[in-house]
Amino acid sequence: MSNDTIPQTVLFPDLFNKPLVATFDQPHASSDGGAILLKAAEARYGLIDGFARCLVDDRQSGKVRHTLEDLLAQRIYGLACGHPDANDADQLADDPIHKLLLGRDPIDGDPLASQPTISRFENQVGGQALYAMGRELAASVIERHQRRLHGRARTITIDLDPTDDPTHGAQQLTFFNGHYDCWCYLPLLAFLSFNDEAEQYLCAAILRPGNAPATRGARGTLIRLLDMLRVAFPRARFLVRLDGGFATPEILARLDAEPGLDYVVAMAENAVLARVAEPAMAQARVLSETTGETEHVYTEAHYAAGTWAHERRVVIKAEVVRLPGREPRDNARFVVTTLRQTPRFVYERVYCARGDIENRIKELHDGLQIGRTSCCRFWANQLRVLLTAAAYVLMQELRLRAARTACARAQVTTLRERLLKLGVHVVVSVRRIVLHLPTSTPFLDAWRHIALALGARTG
Repeated sequence: MSNDTIPQTVLFPDLFNKPLVATFDQPHASSDGGAILLKAAEARYGLIDGFARCLVDDRQSGKVRHTLEDLLAQRIYGLACGHPDANDADQLADDPIHKLLLGRDPIDGDPLASQPTISRFENQVGGQALYAMGRELAASVIERHQRRLHGRARTITIDLDPTDDPTHGAQQLTFFNGHYDCWCYLPLLAFLSFNDEAEQYLCAAILRPGNAPATRGARGTLIRLLDMLRVAFPRARFLVRLDGGFATPEILARLDAEPGLDYVVAMAENAVLARVAEPAMAQARVLSETTGETEHVYTEAHYAAGTWAHERRVVIKAEVVRLPGREPRDNARFVVTTLRQTPRFVYERVYCARGDIENRIKELHDGLQIGRTSCCRFWANQLRVLLTAAAYVLMQELRLRAARTACARAQVTTLRERLLKLGVHVVVSVRRIVLHLPTSTPFLDAWRHIALALGARTG
């Protein structure tokens, strides 16, 4: 064992019946061999070029080594592969797959941008450019599904939901939020669902101060999305689902004014609604006392708050919750809606279906680290949120293309482990680039299925 191999070699003399040597001596190799799928998915969207068109590059051209497209691609692909920090850039600088994703020669190509370069890039983007990038994200997602569905959709559902993004430093516009009991930002996320499809596609991610009301940015986001969607899907009807924080007179009035649109919006309980729900609550208490189980009764009413211009239909779920070792608890819920179906159908089949958004938000937090907003500048953190959203869009494209495979409903972390995190040896010749991947890849059939669906050919 020579001195130059000591840092790369580990010896286990007693684990097996023969000494085991682990030698890190394989050049031109990567642990992200499957990530070429991300490049194929991005080709369906053009997000990177679209984002770059929103930015102004005021650097001295003679000193530029990494274009804006390269910097965007490096961050988006890195996020999708599980490298959420700008600090990861130094470790990935010479990774052959990540160089290949940027269109560079995987062996002889220039190294990727360093952490300082990435940090300078993140901190130079302003609010106007970020607004344009947000529109580009929504437009790219809508255009992608317009092509997929050939511009035909019966119903398009729009879901808006806030989430907390805890902060742990001196970031701009971070505030203490009593509801979440922490210092945080409050990103607003928007998702689209088409017809009866289960997937909810992320189309907007707006970072907001930690003390922002739930409605901040919601009205403008809805208007922009509806305008884009009506152009792309002129015959579609729309359904908007919102939680109780959005039940303001301004939001409801705007929804009422939109043609071809229905909505289900949760409402907080008040004294008037409690009186209206009391007969149903009494029935639920009797049922619960008889069965010893949680019971609920559905009813409806026409109700107008003092700030409303007219009455609206309110669906009521009168529920008594019984848990082992606890006293029964009344749990009345209210949803204002324009739908005409039965109260039970509206609440259980329509409103409760929005709960799956929580799984999408968990993917963004746990799978892609959307809360890694540690820059001092607010706009730099908004850029990170948008880049994370773009990475999630690509992962959703992989899941869409994985239909009828073992990855069809896999979460982001599982998709990454099964499809992207593959050891690879890269060989470059005059005529082609060959990725030597393991023959023992557990989900080879799914990987091949997705690759072919994204435009690859056999052979």
